[in-house]
Amino acid sequence: MSTKSEREKRRAERLAAEQAAQNAARRRLVFGYVAAGVLALAVIVGVGVVIASGGNDTNQVNGENIPEAAHIQVNSGFLHGVTPDGRTGTPPPALQQGDLQKAAAAAGCTLQLDLEDEGNTHITKESEIPDYGTNPPTSGNHNPEQLADGAYSEMPAPWYFVHSLEHGRIEIQYSPDLSEQDQLALKGVFDESPPGMLFFPNDEMPYEVAATAWTQLMGCKEYKGRATLDALRDFRDTYRGLGPEPLPIQTG
Repeated sequence: MSTKSEREKRRAERLAAEQAAQNAARRRLVFGYVAAGVLALAVIVGVGVVIASGGNDTNQVNGENIPEAAHIQVNSGFLHGVTPDGRTGTPPPALQQGDLQKAAAAAGCTLQLDLEDEGNTHITKESEIPDYGTNPPTSGNHNPEQLADGAYSEMPAPWYFVHSLEHGRIEIQYSPDLSEQDQLALKGVFDESPPGMLFFPNDEMPYEVAATAWTQLMGCKEYKGRATLDALRDFRDTYRGLGPEPLPIQTG
């Protein structure tokens, strides 16, 4: 009797041990599935982060996303709350006319060169902003903080971009009434060589397109496609880097 009881006891213990082993194996299997699921989720999330951060082609500046296509050079000045233009321009055709005078004439643009220097005193009160002698302005007293090189989707306050002219910048300005296609063609000239350049709309000037440097102005009553693009590139290549206080132009 005793022997039978012992055999039953050992059998019960063996069954219990086998059941415990099976339960442990099941737990390990479930844990493996969970771990694999977590790893797969991490991979998916990681890919999503890469896509979200790289696919938008943006740079983080002071916690703000700046589109790379705007070519904002934050070390050259300040954004002053102006929204960057992240559109990719249409690449311009090969330059046909490399002489500024001839290109401006072909495009119907008026050149006003070697204008009066209206001063370059720093002012900090809006009540001190002068009535600039040209439209768009080409010189004059201005805010101490210049506008950073780059493309913008709205018109900055003139006392910021006048300061940029003082440091040898070229500014391409256009009427916001131009078609999207024409705006992108102009943006393409900016994209072609953005260092030392600013690009933005201007709804206050009497031109469809204008280019300015310090005491230099080219105003175009109408946008005439390739002829206007040639004139803008010639103006850029003639006056970029010139001004009473030129600053280094960043190339990267």
